[in-house]
Amino acid sequence: MPIKLPAALPAYDVLSKEGVMVLDEDTASRQDIRPLRIALLNLMPKKIQTENQFARLIGATPLQIEFSLIRMSEHQTKNTAAAHMEEFYRPFSDMRDEKFDGLIITGAPIEHLPFEEVTYWDELTQVFDWTQTHVHSTFGVCWGGMAMINYFHGVQKHLLDHKAFGCFRHRNTAPASPYLRGFSDDCVIPVSRWTEMRQDEIDAAPGLKTLITSDDAGPCLVEDAAHRALYIFNHFEYDSGTLKQEYDRDISEGTPINVPMNYYPDDDPAREPQNRWRSHAHLLYGNWINEIYQTTHFEMDKIGT
Repeated sequence: MPIKLPAALPAYDVLSKEGVMVLDEDTASRQDIRPLRIALLNLMPKKIQTENQFARLIGATPLQIEFSLIRMSEHQTKNTAAAHMEEFYRPFSDMRDEKFDGLIITGAPIEHLPFEEVTYWDELTQVFDWTQTHVHSTFGVCWGGMAMINYFHGVQKHLLDHKAFGCFRHRNTAPASPYLRGFSDDCVIPVSRWTEMRQDEIDAAPGLKTLITSDDAGPCLVEDAAHRALYIFNHFEYDSGTLKQEYDRDISEGTPINVPMNYYPDDDPAREPQNRWRSHAHLLYGNWINEIYQTTHFEMDKIGT
C-alpha cells in the first residue's frame, strides 16, 4: 500500500526513486475505492489446487478482491469433477462483455506442442486480444506467459534436452520496478518446465523489460508495458509440496526425471522439502495487486479505453 507524504518532503523524492509507492495530498484525496475484479483463466489439470495457490496470493493484501474463475468454452477437463466446473467456472464465451481489473492466465502441461496445435489456441488468442480492451492488467504464468509473449511479440519457446526442475536462484535486475518493491537482490523460485524463452530474443522484441532472471534457468519475469502485462515463466505460486508431487508422479510412472535441484535438504528426497520462495511470492503478487489498485479506473466501463 502507498504512503502519503507532502510533495516537498525530501523523503518523497528519495522513496519515489527507490520504487516506493508515494502519494501526495492531492492525489490521495482524489482516490476512489471499490473491490477489484480479478479473474483466473485456469488451464491447469488440477484446477482446485491451482485455484487455492493463486487465491492465497492475491487474497493476502488488505484490499477487497472479487475472484472469478474462467475456463475455455469448449475444452473439457478430465481431472476435475464436472460438478465443480459447473458450479464455480464460467466459459470465456459467457464473459466477453465483462471487464476486469486483473487477469491471471495459468500454465498448461502442453509444452511439447506448437502453440497453433493446442486445441483451444484460437479461442485463447481471442482472450489475448480481449485483454487489451477488457482487462487493466494481465499476468501470464509459465506456459500462459510463453503463449502471450509469443502471440504479441513473436518470441519463440525452445525445447530443452532435459527438464528444468527444482529451485533456482534468480537475480533482481530492476529493483526500482513497482512490481519488485521489497525484493531482495536475489531470490529462489521453483522451476518446472521442458521449454525456455531466450534472453536475446526477448531483448530483440521492442518494449519488453526483463525484471528477474537466472544464470541457470534463464529469464523469469518480463514486463510488457504496452500490453499492460507481466509474463513469468516459473512458479512462485507453488505450494511447498508441489515439486515433490510432480517428482513422485514421474517416478511412479517411470518417467525419467532428476531429483528437483536445491529443493530437498541435501537433495535427499526422503527429507521434507523446504519452502524458500513464499515471502517473495507474496511480495510479487501483492505488488501486482497494489499496482492495479493505484492505476485502474474507478468506473469499470473505462477499463481498456
